[in-house]
Amino acid sequence: MYITSVRVNGFKNLKEINISPHQKLNIFCGDNAQGKTNLIEALWLCSGVRSFRGTKDKDMIDISGENMEIAVRFRDRLREQEIVYRMARPYVKEKSCSLNGVKLRAPSKLFGSLDCVVFTPEDLELSKGSPEKRRQFIDLAAAQIKNSYKSVSDKYEQVLDQRNTLLKNISYGKSGKDELDVWDIQLAQMGAYMSLLRYNYSKKLGAYASKLYSDISGGREALELVYSSTVFPVLEGRTDYKGDLAEEYLTVLRQSRDDDISHGFTQKGVHRDDLCAYIDKLPARDFASQGQHRSIALVMKLAQANILTEETDDAPVFLLDDVLSELDPSRQEFVISRIDNMQVFITCCDESIPENKTGKLYHIGSGRIV
Repeated sequence: MYITSVRVNGFKNLKEINISPHQKLNIFCGDNAQGKTNLIEALWLCSGVRSFRGTKDKDMIDISGENMEIAVRFRDRLREQEIVYRMARPYVKEKSCSLNGVKLRAPSKLFGSLDCVVFTPEDLELSKGSPEKRRQFIDLAAAQIKNSYKSVSDKYEQVLDQRNTLLKNISYGKSGKDELDVWDIQLAQMGAYMSLLRYNYSKKLGAYASKLYSDISGGREALELVYSSTVFPVLEGRTDYKGDLAEEYLTVLRQSRDDDISHGFTQKGVHRDDLCAYIDKLPARDFASQGQHRSIALVMKLAQANILTEETDDAPVFLLDDVLSELDPSRQEFVISRIDNMQVFITCCDESIPENKTGKLYHIGSGRIV
């Protein structure tokens, strides 16, 4: 999969961007605050996922502008397609998105069309950061290969919010415990499904990441990724998420009701699970060095791209936002060598193309390609 043309105008500070990217390597250089990351963000939005920077709708349009447009043409293994993403003031929440000329109900409906993997400096904290960060990573990665997962995980969050609100009302004497039944049944059904998919994805991720980590460490260290469930002691070999797994999940929720009521939130479930990394059998969060944490994050992102390529039979577009400058030369070379089969967009401050590579070099200044 590769992008054949990009037009952006009015998205943040970007003005009249109109390029035909190289099929392999594209480097965007320039000083800070000139629009490099904005361009990566614009491409990422066309994948149907929310901004990796947490940008609010009102801030997507240039402060002095009235509208914005992002238009991306791309070719997958079957055909060429086009995404157009528009917004206008004052109704910024009423986004207009179309795929091949067909208007979509929401930007999220773009998900699964243009597959991208984005890697930012914040992702270098993936290994030592909060479990929430790793849950978000695995949820997005799993949804990229099974689109139904995203709708289930979104619904799970909604039901979880309802249950947590009810727990507080029960503690205030405003509701009864029996009202939890309807929410617990829904959480158990969706949570069992998510647990199984996360576990199976984690096994694939771990296999790829372990091999990559061995390569980056010169075989001196061994990495293991383990999915840690707060509900299921064992998930290996289990498949019946509609039956046994859902019943077991429901039992755990019911057993923890009193504690949940006293705490005011649901203490067990997929929303509390984690993906744990171990180096030579030791937990990375407690014992890994800064360099080891960065290597773990690197191989997790590279493994995500490899799995996506394997499952869809089409390599994703890889977006590297100012990550290479955070890495030492050996890790830079490692990353570039492992994404050689993908179209890559890189932002950086210096004008340089990696050795033995061909591509296009763009310079961005004041939101324009100069």
